[in-house]
Amino acid sequence: MKRIWWIPISLLLLTGCVPSGADEETEVVNEEEEVETAMIPSMQLDDQFYRTLLPYKESATRGKIVNRLNSRYDITETEKGLLRLSQKQFSPDDYYFQEGQKITDEDVTSWLQRTSKDNPAGLNAADDRTAEQKKAGERPPAEILAHVIEQNYLVKTNEDTIRLGGISVGLALNSVYYSSEDGISYEEEIPQEQIEKEGKRMAGEIVKRLREKEGLGDIPIVVGLFKQNSRNAMVPGIYFSSGAAPGGDQAVANWTAVNETYVLFPTAGADERYRDIDTAFRNFKQDVEIYFSNFTSVIGTGFYQDNELKELKIEIPIQFYGAAEVIGFTQYVTGLVVEHFPENVLVEVSVTSTNGPEALVLREAGETEPFVHIYE
Repeated sequence: MKRIWWIPISLLLLTGCVPSGADEETEVVNEEEEVETAMIPSMQLDDQFYRTLLPYKESATRGKIVNRLNSRYDITETEKGLLRLSQKQFSPDDYYFQEGQKITDEDVTSWLQRTSKDNPAGLNAADDRTAEQKKAGERPPAEILAHVIEQNYLVKTNEDTIRLGGISVGLALNSVYYSSEDGISYEEEIPQEQIEKEGKRMAGEIVKRLREKEGLGDIPIVVGLFKQNSRNAMVPGIYFSSGAAPGGDQAVANWTAVNETYVLFPTAGADERYRDIDTAFRNFKQDVEIYFSNFTSVIGTGFYQDNELKELKIEIPIQFYGAAEVIGFTQYVTGLVVEHFPENVLVEVSVTSTNGPEALVLREAGETEPFVHIYE
């Protein structure tokens, strides 16, 4: 059994770098020609991860996402998914990542509100109900836009200077509208056609507004539409469409469907696309139950891209936490991973107890032998 120091994949996607003694010092020049000194970490963990400038600069809208999205799953996936979309336009070999610096807190605050005389910048539908309509119980139109996420991609212009080379914008859109009026709470499911239509309209308006900001007239902009899940969902929502506005263009063009989804295992449906993995997962779960019966449950989340399973993350909460038991159980689970799941899929098994993480089994896609870490 191998022991390693493990870094969560989600963290790698967001940072893509670690400090190194051979970091390179460079200058970042913004559109107002102000110059800042920054460090470029010399180490790139993988060719799919962006290197990030140091010191790390947070987005002005970073704190808003917690209050606007329905779950921690959606909060993580809106950022990770936008990174995947951005890689198609801004190669990690040529671009550096930075959290969005162009959309201000004031921008997002006004955009997320309903459009009105007092706030014409609002992107959600106006509430034009009359007093009589409100008294009769007529509900307001659904607020579809939940949040706006910005990512910046920087490119070197020479040996010592880096400039903004691209912007990605993710629009988190509600699939269910939760609201309350006169002490009565209600929820309204929003049709996919309405979500997509309004999302594309809002994306076009945001691109126009970005073009009006100094220095952004010729910057390529990528836009992704994210459909967040309901509040009680155990898997995140997905990006379902993306488009781009090349430098100088005022409109988003070439909208393309994004074929990604998350599936909870064991599945309750009879979708043929997931049957093989669902069978393998149920067999894995059954073998765990045969060996150890005193745990809560086994839950898996599969990430599919273009109808192909890319990642399977499994959580096993246990009630025992003796050192010998954890080691024995982890060794057993490691063998089950090799036995039940195909080698072309990344499989990550997290074993936890009331004390926190106990063990981790990680098998990368294409590898035969998993890495194992027992927490001490």
